[in-house]
Amino acid sequence: MIFILEDDDNIRKLICYSLTSQNFEIKDFAIPSDFWIALENNKPDLLLLDIMLPEEDGISILKKLRSNPKTSGIPVIMLTAKDSEYDIVTGLDAGADDYVTKPFGMMTLVSRIKAVLRRYEKTDSHKELLQVGELKIDENQHTVFTDTHQLFLTVKEFDLLVLLVKNRGNVLTREMLLEHIWDISADVASRTVDVHIRTLRQKLGDAGNAIETIRGVGYKFI
Repeated sequence: MIFILEDDDNIRKLICYSLTSQNFEIKDFAIPSDFWIALENNKPDLLLLDIMLPEEDGISILKKLRSNPKTSGIPVIMLTAKDSEYDIVTGLDAGADDYVTKPFGMMTLVSRIKAVLRRYEKTDSHKELLQVGELKIDENQHTVFTDTHQLFLTVKEFDLLVLLVKNRGNVLTREMLLEHIWDISADVASRTVDVHIRTLRQKLGDAGNAIETIRGVGYKFI
């Protein structure tokens, strides 16, 4: 099931038609309030989210989704007429998995949707239980525990932690992290990695000290 939150009727109808023709099951919404009501009963496999919306902008909606453990794992592709680097970075920093700038071709959009869904399927197919010190990471359940409590991470924070732990002792450059976690090039949004590392450290508490910054290069888990 794909949710589409887009207030432009023409664009929304065209997206609905294109995705339906590709055998995707969809639900579309013109205003955020209708989206929030539907979300209470159904969790989509992916959300297409416009930035400029009535009632509430897309970035605010994305931040709410990522801060809620029940919805933090929903893949989100931002739809926006804005194509400046600042707007792209803002969306990625807020937790978007990808972005598509308007105007866009429908086949391009379908391709990006399939790519994001494949990345999530690939992640789910390589699950294992990881433990480093007080940290216990269950890829199957997508959970992280310390000795005392469960931590609630966004999808990108979780993926970053898993990648760092699996490559413990090795330096991972920002370019490597961007390409592996976001599947985008470093010339778009290198600071996105730093933002996610900072929030990840905060959520990990003392365990976050194991993420070491290699100045001018990237990060490693020690």
